[in-house]
Amino acid sequence: MNSKDRNISRRNFLTASAAIAAITSTGLLPGCQPKENKNLKIPTRFGFTTYTWGKDWDIDTLIANCTNAKAYGVELRTSMSYKHGVELELTPSQRTEIKKRFAGSPIDIVSIACGERFDSPNADKLAKSIEQTKAFIKLSHDVGSENLRVFPNDFHKGVEHSVTIAQIARSLNVVGKYAADYGQTVELEAHGSAGEFSTLRAIMQQVTVSNVKLKLNSSIRDTQGQGFAANFKMIKDYLGNTLHLHNLKNAEFPYQQQMDLLVDSGWNGWQMLEASDKVDDRAAALIEQSEIWYQIHARSLART
Repeated sequence: MNSKDRNISRRNFLTASAAIAAITSTGLLPGCQPKENKNLKIPTRFGFTTYTWGKDWDIDTLIANCTNAKAYGVELRTSMSYKHGVELELTPSQRTEIKKRFAGSPIDIVSIACGERFDSPNADKLAKSIEQTKAFIKLSHDVGSENLRVFPNDFHKGVEHSVTIAQIARSLNVVGKYAADYGQTVELEAHGSAGEFSTLRAIMQQVTVSNVKLKLNSSIRDTQGQGFAANFKMIKDYLGNTLHLHNLKNAEFPYQQQMDLLVDSGWNGWQMLEASDKVDDRAAALIEQSEIWYQIHARSLART
């Protein structure tokens, strides 16, 4: 956090405090409402992705740690043998049981994060990725999630960028159409050399299905060129239901500005903490990150 944020004026502090008081008048912060109140209109919510702090948390531990941190939505990373065990190999009954366990807890499965990508110039590899993505869409549906994360991912030597962009878009149209039958949204994360905002916009301009969206990744490269606000404007109409945050204590990325832009745009998705920093106690670190997020959120709300 820069000195301007640290030295917030007394007036702004009081305004932010009033906003927090108003939000918590029912004893709940945004994102903390019981599941029966999920339709309450709120600007945006805080969640957690299991990559990588949650890699060795089983479902019970994951639910407990997220509840303690007021991170009421979770994204489960698959294909990495994490302790939560949500993988393609699950039987139908196992998938139903996981769905029930989360449904009976304060935590929603918001997203499944797979590592499938649609950039390969190898036709067989691309076809396999598309089929694997379909399998992950079914998994997401079966365990109670509504979103699947995928990657673009890279440009390749000897292949025109326009060719790769068109291929990614065609692939997204295929998996997006399949996902629609399961009530799923496919979210393309800003990842890899084909993950810059200008490229993502070019891809989305060729996507013809409405349930394919973009997923922000809070990367410092998103601030380059004309700055984050201008870059955000380029892709804001394509945003999906989730985005990734990283260490909120890292002042290199403008988390407050991103929050302000999201709140101003009326975006009401989940901001999922994806943390890989080495810490002594990941559960305690998650609570600390949550507290920082709610402070950033309160400052955004206090502006209005």
